[in-house]
Amino acid sequence: MAAGTFNPKAREDDRHKGDAQKNQNDAQTKDQGRIPEITEKAKDVGAQVMDKAKEAFTSVGDMATQAYSTVGKKADEYTATAGADLKKIGDNIREKGPHDGMLGQASQAVGQSIKDSGRYLEEAKLSGMADDVSHLIQRHPVPSLLICLGIGFMLGRALRD
Repeated sequence: MAAGTFNPKAREDDRHKGDAQKNQNDAQTKDQGRIPEITEKAKDVGAQVMDKAKEAFTSVGDMATQAYSTVGKKADEYTATAGADLKKIGDNIREKGPHDGMLGQASQAVGQSIKDSGRYLEEAKLSGMADDVSHLIQRHPVPSLLICLGIGFMLGRALRD
């Protein structure tokens, strides 16, 4: 085809290209008009996701607190039971052990000590014992540290052999 000749097909292709360009421009204009709407929806969805995540974390935290409380109560109950049993053992030693002489005095002292230990366990329970240990460490930090180092050394030796 020579330049300047009429080609209806080329003219129709140009018109379709123009229509396609116009449709694309219209779509972009529509999308640009919807951008604030889409942004707002994204913010809403993000806020909902954050709310759900906060609820989930709060729920998990509450469950952990309840589990810790339940375990602590059970440990206190078991400690109190062990204390009651120790008191019985102390009473048995005092009743059934010898009462006369040096052996009698020793058995009475051992029985009384075991009974007192059982009473302490029964009354203080595990939580009270932890408080007592922390107060003891605060009052005597250096001896506490030395005791811990000694225990650590002995455990290290025992586990190495």
